[in-house]
Amino acid sequence: MERHGQSEQRVPEQRVYIDKQSPKAYHAMVEASAAVKATAADAGLDRILVELVNLRVSQLNGCAYCLDVHTRTALREGETTRRLGVLAAWRDTELFTPRERAALALAEATTHPADAAAQEEAYAAARERFSDAEISAVIWVAITINAFNRVSILSKHPVRGAQGR
Repeated sequence: MERHGQSEQRVPEQRVYIDKQSPKAYHAMVEASAAVKATAADAGLDRILVELVNLRVSQLNGCAYCLDVHTRTALREGETTRRLGVLAAWRDTELFTPRERAALALAEATTHPADAAAQEEAYAAARERFSDAEISAVIWVAITINAFNRVSILSKHPVRGAQGR
């Protein structure tokens, strides 16, 4: 861009951290997330399964911040680096249980609801593996992480430091 004979470099705009700008709305999301976590536990969902859902949805959405947070949580819960490394290609490996596969398909269908055929297929597979309470919990986990992904992506929350190396 030229102005008065001088060229200007475009400086990226500082993003608004919408969680900080609108703390009441963000705290409501955090409260909803706590309720979803309790719902998942009450339904009997394993924490690793919940973290796999969080991670797969975050992969689909490209949310680096949430991928960082939930990778560390999954590892703390006992997930292996091998399974985390192939999660994006979960359909092409036998490393995931039938329940995990059903949850991952349902999470993907929740993230991309416009694909009606995939949604019906995922729901049918979930029906074979999960109770009504578990299906509801998986969907709520996926809905919640989708919302947090959007907060972090649009705010451009940074992944800081190299402590995890």
